[in-house]
Amino acid sequence: MDWFPVVFILFKVVVLGAGMFFAVRWHYEQDRKAQKGAVLSAVGKISLALLLALVGLLSLTFMLARMLGMDMAL
Repeated sequence: MDWFPVVFILFKVVVLGAGMFFAVRWHYEQDRKAQKGAVLSAVGKISLALLLALVGLLSLTFMLARMLGMDMAL
């Protein structure tokens, strides 16, 4: 019984990984056929927005921690 979780998880990872690979490849090829530069522009804008949101959330968290008197030193 100890081998079943290992084999099942390994099988699941392989199947889901292959499925994700082919899905991403298919979507990439479809986007490449439709629009070449628009996809990269959209990805860049979304990445920038997520990065700014992350920086804002981190700064807000550290400001709140300092206001509450928490020690943030490593």
